[in-house]
Amino acid sequence: MTLPLRPLSTVDALADALRGRVLSGEIEPGTPLPEQEIAAAYGVARPTVREALAALVHEGLLKRERNRSAYVPEVTISDLEDLMYVRRPLEDLMVRALAGTRVPAAQEALDRMDGLPANAPWSDVVAEHMALHQALIEAVGSPRLERLYAALAAETRLGLVRLREVYKDRDVLVREHRALLDAIADGSVEVARAAVTAHLSHSWGRETNRT
Repeated sequence: MTLPLRPLSTVDALADALRGRVLSGEIEPGTPLPEQEIAAAYGVARPTVREALAALVHEGLLKRERNRSAYVPEVTISDLEDLMYVRRPLEDLMVRALAGTRVPAAQEALDRMDGLPANAPWSDVVAEHMALHQALIEAVGSPRLERLYAALAAETRLGLVRLREVYKDRDVLVREHRALLDAIADGSVEVARAAVTAHLSHSWGRETNRT
């Protein structure tokens, strides 16, 4: 039985547009997003803007406080270091379970990342990066691990916004993830664990040094 696809609503389209601007870094941390200004800029009604912003707040890409417009939260170097501190044991559990396994969905995400045009927006790279790591987590088959990992997703995506300057050459990002998938598929638990530890330390370490 084939079910009809739900057409993209105006709310979804606006949320997609704003999400892309947040993840590309075009909308910088702390920048307010007044409903009236967004409504005028995109030619939509304020209730549409309100729903789109609420969706991004729910995803963790925006924050909203009482009597203040929604805004992009700042992810500091300290935040990134703490994020990696929490992610490392979760991804260590992942590699222990998957060592010796090639995860097709993760490989497909890597292939899509590699196949993006040179002028593709950074938000598209972020989407495939997240899809790759999410595929690895889901391949473990632990709903609780997935829930714990999902709780870090928004901060991870916002952290990746900072890395757009580190990875100006997307081929470097592709090579790093290809090496990671190869290490996991190799079969050695220790090799896979070392590769994940290095992967999670390398990128953020480069950002810390650059900053």
